[in-house]
Amino acid sequence: MSARSASYATLPEVMIYQVARTIEDGGLVFHGFGSPVPTLAMLLAKRTHAPHMVHVEGATYGVDPEPPFLPPTSNDWVLERGRVITLGIGDLFDMAARGDMARMFLSGVQIDRYGNLNVTAVGEPARPRVKLPGGGGGCNLSGDVQHITIWSGGHRAIVDKAGQRRFRFVRQVDFVSSIGQATPDGRPREALGLRGGGPDWVVTELGVFDFDPDTRVMRLRVLYPDTSIEDVLDNTEFEPVIAPEVGLVPLPTPEHVELIRRFDPLHTSHREFRPVDLQRRFDL
Repeated sequence: MSARSASYATLPEVMIYQVARTIEDGGLVFHGFGSPVPTLAMLLAKRTHAPHMVHVEGATYGVDPEPPFLPPTSNDWVLERGRVITLGIGDLFDMAARGDMARMFLSGVQIDRYGNLNVTAVGEPARPRVKLPGGGGGCNLSGDVQHITIWSGGHRAIVDKAGQRRFRFVRQVDFVSSIGQATPDGRPREALGLRGGGPDWVVTELGVFDFDPDTRVMRLRVLYPDTSIEDVLDNTEFEPVIAPEVGLVPLPTPEHVELIRRFDPLHTSHREFRPVDLQRRFDL
């Protein structure tokens, strides 16, 4: 290890590495607007364990870009620098409908036990308490894409001004913006005639989950060195399945961390995390 090698990883860096690990080599991988975490995960995976993946980037739809750094907004043409070709948005939906999109990344203000996501409205649908930006193409793509990674830096429930705990991982979403492993009433996605396999991994600041094959409910697989099963249960409104053996997340190597830091010199990824989580560090 060189003198400049990283000796520790921050929580954002470890979480980006967990998201990158869900990417397999050789597939077409896409992330849309808004989040630096999946973008950094794709840049990392392409340069480490998945050199043959096809990276389609965000708002620019550039294929296999070589950006010099991650800008503050995903709608920035620096993310198209070095691309092989630029796709149209119609091409993207056609590829997904043909079953050619291997993986994409989605998140939500509300996430339920089956991986249904809400980015549309909070509260009664007829009279929502909060109106959100909406799902864009996530609804269509969530039915067609082969695999989906869900990520969230807001798993830990917060206490609002009224003194009530607000959960992001809820028993039932107020609005289904994109479909998970089953509908909120438990109908499997296959019953809807959907092509894609749906979400298979969920990465949060408290742990990493897959989905139990029998119940289709989120299943805790690994924790961070500073989190516990009790942390997960206390901050999740539903009861997740707990794997028989819950291990610890694999930490990135110093080389992984150096790549992330090279692409994110402006710390754009930090906006996804609360101040308390930005202080979390793990020795490598």
